[in-house]
Amino acid sequence: MKTLLNIICSKKVKYSLILIILLGIYIFISAFSYVTSVSSELQDSIFRLHVIANSDTKEDQNLKYIVRDKLIEYMNSISLNANNKEEAMQIAKQHIKDFEEIAKQTIIDNGYNYDVEVEIGNFSFPTKTYGDISIPAGLYDALRVKIGEAKGQNWWCVMFPPLCFVNVSSGIVPDESKKVLENELSEEEYSIISDTDSKEVKLKFKIIELFQNSNILTAKK
Repeated sequence: MKTLLNIICSKKVKYSLILIILLGIYIFISAFSYVTSVSSELQDSIFRLHVIANSDTKEDQNLKYIVRDKLIEYMNSISLNANNKEEAMQIAKQHIKDFEEIAKQTIIDNGYNYDVEVEIGNFSFPTKTYGDISIPAGLYDALRVKIGEAKGQNWWCVMFPPLCFVNVSSGIVPDESKKVLENELSEEEYSIISDTDSKEVKLKFKIIELFQNSNILTAKK
């Protein structure tokens, strides 16, 4: 009798373990699919700016911000009619030499002679908050500007839709920028980056961060 009970119990344990494993696999696949979908949509809608300072000295960090401001000002002036990320990227590509010249001249005007490297590519970004909008970590297309030896702290923002604003301390993203994001993203995706009050949304955002930070999603487009 004991042997029979042991066999039954043993089978129940095995079946329970199998069910737990299958449930775990299902949850992982579902989460992976969800994160892939949301991340892909965000990456297809956002064009970013990445400025790297020569060093971490106070002077080089200040120079980084001055260069940043000039580049943002120029980008805003030439991309007023951009309706989506692709158009914004195309405009940036057509004027990449201008970005380089503006950065170089700004550096010279401020008394430095650093070289500048400007390129457009797909780069890894950490989670960043712009006012009341948070963009999860991931691979994003960006205009990257490397000043001098580019060994200083980075500065990131979103060039399209225009979330780059000089006074980020205000904590407010312009309504027109939010509108562009809303038009580009699904309701679910927009809520993830803008709804900071919902516990459910916060959990979804954390799941995306977990997958991105663990390098599970590393394939570039």
